Amino acid sequence: MMAARKVLISLLIALLSIIPSNAAPNGRIVGGVDATIGQFAHQVSLQREDGSHTCGGSIISENYILTAAHCVVVGNGIEPYPAKFYQVRVGSIQRTVGGQLLKLKRIIVNKTYGNFLNDVALLELEQPLVFTSNIQAIELADEEVPTGEEVTISGWGRLYTNGPIPYRLQWNTLKALNVEECDAAIGMGEASIICLAHQAGNGACNGDSGGPATYKGKLVGVAGFVVGGCGSANPDGYAKVSYHREWIRANAGV
Repeated sequence: MMAARKVLISLLIALLSIIPSNAAPNGRIVGGVDATIGQFAHQVSLQREDGSHTCGGSIISENYILTAAHCVVVGNGIEPYPAKFYQVRVGSIQRTVGGQLLKLKRIIVNKTYGNFLNDVALLELEQPLVFTSNIQAIELADEEVPTGEEVTISGWGRLYTNGPIPYRLQWNTLKALNVEECDAAIGMGEASIICLAHQAGNGACNGDSGGPATYKGKLVGVAGFVVGGCGSANPDGYAKVSYHREWIRANAGV
C-alpha cells in the first residue's frame, strides 16, 4: 500500500506544482456544462492581482471564503502569500467580468496541512459582503455524504489536462465514495478526504482547486487533487468539510 501511495503522490505533485504559477490558472471541470446565473451563488474565483484566475472558493459568511491551502501557500510550506497578492470575484459566472472584485484582509491556513491532507484555508475579506440573489453563503455540512450519492462540483478549471480554461463557470455531478472505497481506488483512505468517483472524461482539473463540492445544498468538499491526470477513471480528492467543521468554526466563527 505504501509503495502504491508513493507512486500516486508523485503524480499528484506533478499536477499540483503548476498551481502557484502566474502563467496559467490551475483548472476547470472536465466533462461539465455551463452554469446559469445564480446557480452557484456561493462560488468565487480566487485571482492574482493581475486578474488571472488561480483557484475556486466558497462563500461561507459575510466575511469569509473557504478555499484550498495549496492555493495560497508559499512552496510546499504552510505560510500563505500576503493577502494583498489576491482578489476574489463574487456574484458572476464569468471569471473575467461581472459581479464584484473584492480585496482580502487576511489568509488563514490550516497548520496541519501537508501531504495532500487538511488542505483548507480561509480568506477574510476587507469588507463584509452584501448578499444578493447572485451572492450567497453556503451552509457547511456536518455529516458524511452516504456512499454512492451524487455530489455537484463547480469551477473554472481546465477542460482537460493542459487544455484551455472556460470563461463561463462549469459544473458536473460525481459520486461519493466512503473511506474504504477511496483507499482501494487510490490508496488515500483518509477520514479528512472525500473521494468523488466519475467515469473517464469527467471530474475536476487544474484551476478547480479550492472550489466547492455540494450535496443537498450544503458544502461537503473543497477541491484538492486528481490522480492520473484530469478526467482519468480515478476518483478525485476533496478535503471533507464535515471533518474540518470545528477548525472552520474556530477560525471563522461559522
